[in-house]
Amino acid sequence: MSEVLVADGDRPRQGGADRPEVEVAVGVLVRADGAFLLTSRPDGKPYAGYWEFPGGKVEAGETVEQALRRELREEIGIEIGAVHPWRVERVDYPHALVRLNFCKVHDWAGALVMHEGQSFAWQQLPVQVAPVLPGTVPVLDWFAQERGHAGPTHVPA
Repeated sequence: MSEVLVADGDRPRQGGADRPEVEVAVGVLVRADGAFLLTSRPDGKPYAGYWEFPGGKVEAGETVEQALRRELREEIGIEIGAVHPWRVERVDYPHALVRLNFCKVHDWAGALVMHEGQSFAWQQLPVQVAPVLPGTVPVLDWFAQERGHAGPTHVPA
């Protein structure tokens, strides 16, 4: 079994230790200038106001790519081109155990429309928005490794 990032380990886990893992498709949208898209979590959801890469749950019968296409259409109003599976990170949040399937996307059509009332920001390293969702931090580290970025990847909350 792969390593799990534990978020807020001092808080109880809803559903206990044997809760099912939730499969999540995550879009890492990267512009030609290297900036990447972060969105804030909407009010009413766990970690509301934290910044993350957009995406959502993989529904029964969907592939990660199908889920990502659906979620980005529903959540931020765009149609995406090629999906490039990148990395997988497992995160144990107090509200859910998730398997985050990060996929890079370089091509999309449509204007960004935040259908859930969230905010968005195009960012470079170090990320200037805060707080950053714990499951997002490893992705910033991966970008830093790829880009030869030394120093912090984000501002502290």
